[in-house]
Amino acid sequence: MARHLRGWTRRSRVVESVAVLALVLDAAIGWPDAMYRRVGHPVGGFARIITRLERSWNRRARSDLARRLAGVATVVILILVAGGIGWLIQSWLDGIAGTWSWIFAGVLAAPGLAQRSLYDHVTPVARALEANDLPAARIAVGMIVGRDTKTLDEAGVARAAIESLSESFCDGVVAPLFWLLLFGLPGIWVYKAINTADSMIGHREARWRAFGWAAARTDDWLNLIPARIGAGLICLCGGGGWRVMWRDARKHASPNAGWPEAAMAGTLGVRLAGPIAYDGNVADKPWIGEGRDRAGPVDIRRSLTVYRRTCCCLWIIAGGVAWAL
Repeated sequence: MARHLRGWTRRSRVVESVAVLALVLDAAIGWPDAMYRRVGHPVGGFARIITRLERSWNRRARSDLARRLAGVATVVILILVAGGIGWLIQSWLDGIAGTWSWIFAGVLAAPGLAQRSLYDHVTPVARALEANDLPAARIAVGMIVGRDTKTLDEAGVARAAIESLSESFCDGVVAPLFWLLLFGLPGIWVYKAINTADSMIGHREARWRAFGWAAARTDDWLNLIPARIGAGLICLCGGGGWRVMWRDARKHASPNAGWPEAAMAGTLGVRLAGPIAYDGNVADKPWIGEGRDRAGPVDIRRSLTVYRRTCCCLWIIAGGVAWAL
């Protein structure tokens, strides 16, 4: 019994060390543009699998049931591919690198996080608004949101940037880290594969509704706990927002995205969401938060400050657990 306990403790310490190193590497260098242009990004491999399967299996001539079952099969294939490759690499590293395997594992886990990428994509929106360059701000925010941005005013651009930052804090940082801590490389890369599938096919439009159902539901399940952890960290590191988070989190159409968004809205004292246009159609979404709905570049900067604090908190948590074990 004692031997098994020591083995579990050592394994846990290794995983925690992998997580800390991955966080450090991602924050320090992220995924450089030069590397992206040369080799792409690991999630690009998942995207190619999803695209190929969708073209082959998601045909209009098929019934909704057949398309839904094809979507389930797509999710299973992604889990087997991502989890299998992650497990093989992790086992191989344990065999050839021994006690140093955590370093290589940390390098391979880092691309699954998006601390730096998210910060680098939101900051230009604030800069453009600070320079009173609304067209540039619309272009910058259009890189990170799916809504129509051509007619957004300054407040709309600012709200879109803050909403994307708070929601992506969950699926870009907290959730992949959560699954990395639980299951190592297989955990983080299975999560990234499913999250990629959700972003590509997990939509409610007629083309995707049946085929993308499994991807959307699986992504919801994988984000269930991380979304609430992330929301709590935002309130904790932002110095408030708890009441708004509990009150407004369920106003969002997503069972998870509303939590970090409501937490950020409460922390900043602004209203987020509201009517949003997609492909020329206005979705009358409820407001989340209270106070000002005229958000601006100052609020984006404040949200980035809260974001940096929450990321640092994750570092402390991962490092503290690794040290304690």
